[in-house]
Amino acid sequence: MTDTLSPSATAAYVDRSGTTHQLPDAAADAQVRADDRGHVFHSWSAQAKIDPMPVAAGEGSTFWDYQGNAYLDFSSQLVNLNLGHQHPDLVAAIQQQAGRLATIQPIMANDVRGELARRIAEVAPGDLDKVFFTNGGADANEYAVRMARAVTGRRKVLSMYRSYHGGTAAAISLTGDPRRWANDPSDGSVAHFFGPYAYRSPFHATTEAEEAQRALEHLENLIVLEGAATVAAVIIETIVGTNGVLVPPAGYLPGVRALCDKYGIVYIADEVMVGFGRIGEWFAVNHFGVTPDLITFAKGVNSGYVPLGGVVISDRIAAHFDDVAFAGGLTYSGHPLACAAGVATFEVFERDAILERVRDLGSRIVEPALRAMAERHPSVGEVRGVGLFWAIELVRDASTREPLVPFNASGPDAAPMAELAAACKAAGLWPFTHFNRVHVAPPLVITEEELVRGLAIIDEALEVADRYVA
Repeated sequence: MTDTLSPSATAAYVDRSGTTHQLPDAAADAQVRADDRGHVFHSWSAQAKIDPMPVAAGEGSTFWDYQGNAYLDFSSQLVNLNLGHQHPDLVAAIQQQAGRLATIQPIMANDVRGELARRIAEVAPGDLDKVFFTNGGADANEYAVRMARAVTGRRKVLSMYRSYHGGTAAAISLTGDPRRWANDPSDGSVAHFFGPYAYRSPFHATTEAEEAQRALEHLENLIVLEGAATVAAVIIETIVGTNGVLVPPAGYLPGVRALCDKYGIVYIADEVMVGFGRIGEWFAVNHFGVTPDLITFAKGVNSGYVPLGGVVISDRIAAHFDDVAFAGGLTYSGHPLACAAGVATFEVFERDAILERVRDLGSRIVEPALRAMAERHPSVGEVRGVGLFWAIELVRDASTREPLVPFNASGPDAAPMAELAAACKAAGLWPFTHFNRVHVAPPLVITEEELVRGLAIIDEALEVADRYVA
């Protein structure tokens, strides 16, 4: 059952220092629900079919509802809360910045904006030395595409079917998953391709090496058939996030880099989800030894405490705009409160060796636990991932690899995954599920004990999926 800290109307929780905090009472819970249902319009939802849970407090890897039920946050909210709930250093940085300069327009120089840009450039690969700040990941991808089109004089952009790049106009057209279907502008400026996915290879590959080679051949064929001289950019999530935690096989991303060089195409690495420590690297491209022309980021740069995203720009791309005005801008670009939290994030990462602990926990705790689950549970078709970013792919039949639920399932068709998620929540864990997968993406500051406990909850919940195996 869910860990109820107090059954009373005025529930409480105990923070990491041992201090007890009272939560709002039942009347407050009812008011939050009433206000939400009466006035908040939610994203990606049929409004009458949702019942959002009011959240009263959070700390570290845990958040609490108004009844005092505690949930281990194994999704880091939307895979953005890399330093967890209410990290004291980030909270203090925002408070201190608000006390001396709450905001300033982006045309002016600002100390925390400049420092954060410098720190990002110092950890980015190659000559990616400039940063254009945005308000989040979607507009980061919008502006990266705008830069690529301006520099190349071309219009077309290639992106993967299994991808998500954001909900704004250009970003949703780049997106390959079903969220694009109702929003696609269909202007012919985007073409989609199959990326590597060895477990469900669209190329009938039998090895990782074959998958990489055939995926690159497929991409080059698309470039040629779409007209290489019309292609401005290829945009790729370095590790595909929501659509499967698809880790590219060795050689694939360097091969993409080579194709872009061959045809004069800008290579954009979307690191909105995997940047800033998620896999134990500042940027995931560093794990694969490749340098793109542009890197987009958001989420983990400051754990989403204040909205922030951006584009890291190579010298070649930046130089184009030395004497040509860049046609773009945002009122809140590089907002001082957001940048102050970003600078604090760098300080926490360096002081607490966050990258090293992510690599350690991923290899020593998560990977062995998930591989053991794959051996125990007939519903587990494959586990894959790096650092603290993993997916458990669930099937009805291991031999045919039939997914536990159909692609883009909803309603009764999605019932097995809904039951599994409910089992996790009842045991005190908030999971990240998508289609036929459970993702493991806890805050990077999660304790070893919490991580082991959360994995054990998933292990037990997988018995729900096992009941559907043929």
